[in-house]
Amino acid sequence: MKKIEAIVRHHKLDEIKDALVSKGFGGMTAIEVQGFGRQKGQTETYRGAEYSIDFVPKIKIEIVATDEQFQEIVDTVIEKAQSGQIGDGKIFISELTDVIRIRTSESGSAAI
Repeated sequence: MKKIEAIVRHHKLDEIKDALVSKGFGGMTAIEVQGFGRQKGQTETYRGAEYSIDFVPKIKIEIVATDEQFQEIVDTVIEKAQSGQIGDGKIFISELTDVIRIRTSESGSAAI
């Protein structure tokens, strides 16, 4: 099993979610996060004064998938989140040892 963590732009979340649901993938967690990378923050103007925002707001999507599913999920996220501009985000893939559904105590792939 794999855990996919994708950091993407806010306005891409619904497009990613809709694409994954239409392909039959059923669950994700979305969290508002802040960070910076190559963008190095951004400059905003408020009432005529410029100020710098060091951390850029993003959305972190977490998805747990079987080894068979994960590549299609990653490809879908890339397809929907990619604009070719700095700030499109990153995807991190981790190996999971187990998943347990609390309600039924199912574990492994059955719990996803």
